[in-house]
Amino acid sequence: MAIVNVTDQSFAAEVENGGTVLVDFWAPWCGPCKMIAPVLEEIDSEVGDKLKIAKLNVDENPDTSGRFGVMSIPTLMMFKDGEVVEKLVGFQPKEQLMDVLNKHI
Repeated sequence: MAIVNVTDQSFAAEVENGGTVLVDFWAPWCGPCKMIAPVLEEIDSEVGDKLKIAKLNVDENPDTSGRFGVMSIPTLMMFKDGEVVEKLVGFQPKEQLMDVLNKHI
């Protein structure tokens, strides 16, 4: 499954309609966001069918990032059936991310 870009308009349909979704709240100017992108690509290729990964640009989509209280980026939020079950702030090495993800997928 490919990583999807979500917006304020598509967030509910892509993320909150069920299933397990990891949302990366990011911005193009954020250095740690650029570092985590290839990690997420790797994870997507390994667990793609069990987990959807979505990216939300906080600069272009302030409503959704505000609704979930995103103060610093990157923030990764794990949604299960529309509910936030995990929140990670800052760059995470792949091993740490997989430990968290494996609890939910």
